[in-house]
Amino acid sequence: VQVVESGGGLVQPGGSLRVSCAASGYTLSNYWIHWVRQAPGKGLEWVSVIVPGGSNIYYADSVKGRFTVSRDNAKTTLYLQMNSLKPEDTAVYYCLLFDSSLYWGQGTQVTVSF
Repeated sequence: VQVVESGGGLVQPGGSLRVSCAASGYTLSNYWIHWVRQAPGKGLEWVSVIVPGGSNIYYADSVKGRFTVSRDNAKTTLYLQMNSLKPEDTAVYYCLLFDSSLYWGQGTQVTVSF
């Protein structure tokens, strides 16, 4: 499974950005999908998870109310909509797909700064 994250960039504090996660040829609704991030010089931080089928989504307290996970109708792309961004949201964002194995991509850089 090849996972590709995209959509990162530079945004000012208070701004919004949407990052995407795609797995070519695979239906994402079959997987547990986690968003995690890694800030410069720090370890991985869990951000969110969507269960298989999409009936439940959970968020870390640090992003709750600001970040929203959604997916397209074809269930081939997962989105992380990030609003009210803060400098501490600066990180490389990864999506992790899990069934009996774990798959992840190269990540996408999100930088929140003036």
